[in-house]
Amino acid sequence: MNRKIVGALAALLAAGVLGGCGGQEDTTLKNMDVDRYVTLGEYMGLEVTVDPIAVDETELETLVRDVYNNNVTLENGGITDRAVENGDTVNIDYEGKKDGVAFDGGTASGSLLTIGSGRFIDGFEEGLIGVTPGETVDLNLTFPENYSSSDLAGQDVVFTVTVNFILPQEMDDAVAASIGIEGVTNVEELRQYAYDYLYANAESTYNASLQNAVLEAFISECVFNEIPEELVEKYETVSRQNIEQQAAGYGLDGNTFTTYFYQMDLETFVSTYSEEAARQDIALQAVANREDLNIGDEELNEMLLEYANNAGYDTVEEYVGDTSLEDYREYFMYERVLQFLVDNASVGGQDGE
Repeated sequence: MNRKIVGALAALLAAGVLGGCGGQEDTTLKNMDVDRYVTLGEYMGLEVTVDPIAVDETELETLVRDVYNNNVTLENGGITDRAVENGDTVNIDYEGKKDGVAFDGGTASGSLLTIGSGRFIDGFEEGLIGVTPGETVDLNLTFPENYSSSDLAGQDVVFTVTVNFILPQEMDDAVAASIGIEGVTNVEELRQYAYDYLYANAESTYNASLQNAVLEAFISECVFNEIPEELVEKYETVSRQNIEQQAAGYGLDGNTFTTYFYQMDLETFVSTYSEEAARQDIALQAVANREDLNIGDEELNEMLLEYANNAGYDTVEEYVGDTSLEDYREYFMYERVLQFLVDNASVGGQDGE
């Protein structure tokens, strides 16, 4: 199975199984004779390889510096007693005008710019070398002929720039303490805070990658017979609804979204996803039956009550709404079985560990 589809299956199933379209008897997994449709392979000790959790030192230092620089002010850490040099990061205000009229995107206040980074058009950064904080200069410049905006390409403009202050190369504990992060009173604690943040992100990525790898390995070991069409149709509805919701969040239609993210049109994605999701659910249910991992009624109510309370609902009924209880049962089963497979997998890292 395509690895991107595996990831999509995991993400969409987690959200989509609670889409409120289920509850029909013929698509209720706990009542289905799933062994008719799947022969399980070996699922204990699945061998997978996943990049280990790691924090990139360059990314760490960049994050620490960005957080620090964004909290330096004229009064708190900013350098004002010397002129700008190449390599300095400066805080500037600027306004760009063409024929005396300010143009869109040419004005900013408190912008951070590293001299020599090449972020601005030729002459802008060079024109600030030698300027002392507090001074304002006019830079007569010309946009390149191939500039992305046709209104500005090849045009002469004037940037009026005020250098507010120069950011220090060395970070100061007082500035770090003034950021307002709980527990951060110096630069070293700021670095630790940034490290913990990046580690948590890396850990989340690792866990998702591990689950996807285990799921892919698990499914590859299974042998399937023809899947009930009713279950496939259920996932066609679920996947289409969820893709359209995700696409709307990007301001796209479903077809454009799936073409961009999965390199296939909407109908192909829905067809592929629905068949794979149905197989995946049947296989997971077969493991749940064999390993006694199903969710009983009392346990389901306890889990829903906890979810409802955490979400701020007074009752389970309010939390569940129109969604079938069986959809929630299947969602919790999916999570439990997948975690069981992960816990019993043999995981190696790309570095051979």
